[in-house]
Amino acid sequence: MPETSRRGLLFGTAAVSAGALLTACTSNEPKNAGNSAPAASNAPAADDKPGTPVTIGFAGPQADHGWLNAINQNAKERAKKYSEVTLEITEGSNDTAVQIGQIQTLINKKVDVLVILPADGKALTQVGLQAMKAGIPVINLDRIFASPQAYRCWIGGDNYGMGLNAGRYIGEKLKDKPNATVIELAGMDSLELTKQRTQGFDDALKNYPNIRKVARQAADFTVESGQAKMAQLLQAQPKFDALWNHDDDQGVGALRAIAQAGRKDFLMVGGAGAKSAMDAIKADDSVLKATVLYPPTMAASAIDLARALGQKKGVGGMAELEIPASVTLYSAVVTKDNVDEYLPTGFS
Repeated sequence: MPETSRRGLLFGTAAVSAGALLTACTSNEPKNAGNSAPAASNAPAADDKPGTPVTIGFAGPQADHGWLNAINQNAKERAKKYSEVTLEITEGSNDTAVQIGQIQTLINKKVDVLVILPADGKALTQVGLQAMKAGIPVINLDRIFASPQAYRCWIGGDNYGMGLNAGRYIGEKLKDKPNATVIELAGMDSLELTKQRTQGFDDALKNYPNIRKVARQAADFTVESGQAKMAQLLQAQPKFDALWNHDDDQGVGALRAIAQAGRKDFLMVGGAGAKSAMDAIKADDSVLKATVLYPPTMAASAIDLARALGQKKGVGGMAELEIPASVTLYSAVVTKDNVDEYLPTGFS
């Protein structure tokens, strides 16, 4: 699953990938009219029209999770949109040494821009530095390198924001219920992202003094772990009002355990934005009522940013000549009311 400790510029939602960020930006305003400042909107901005050819190298971890597979698919599909973009994509590996070798191969091929989602941000920092020193700018996707010198732009999700928005949704649903209780099915506690999601959730609940978190269990982002850990929680907690599950893949297992236990007496909020979760939310026939997004469309956005960087252009809708240093995607809450809008972004 994604890991990041960086929250930068808030920029857009999963419903609209970053192609919208790169819409042409022009202005008919006269330069330096009257006492106004010089217009910056004449800076070149990336648009959908073919431009300078750009070869983008893409290196990510092994796609052994629905979200990671969606990352790869988003990158591939986005690159196909641009006739002048050539995408060199690696097989992907969770072995840091193997991934470093794959990235070094892309460096040796002299690609124009690198997009890297490292299996381990800290462990791959040196190869990011190597690329930057070789004159190949790096778009660091989601799991952040240990040094800002290892990338030109970071783009990723907001783990703290996921927890915050999950907590706010549950808080608003239970704000009028005296002595309400909630439980949490977290991800892997060894990951910083899990700590951030829990912290955001806990901070949100502080705004609702009537709500108390009574249990928390960590799972492993798999269907099997979700089912096993949820079964333990259900046995230990015969009554509670809401559940937040960090990850929709493990949520498949959690829903199995809930169904097997015959429990319908609480509401559940998921995490990440799997299509299966959105389908369940739309059907409205289970305890799952919402999911908080961690959009894999960030990979499509990374391709857009890499293309703009390779063509020495800025981002449409922004006055600056250069692409941003960081882009953080918003963790929208998907409910029955807006699920049709977000369904196209759901991953399998």
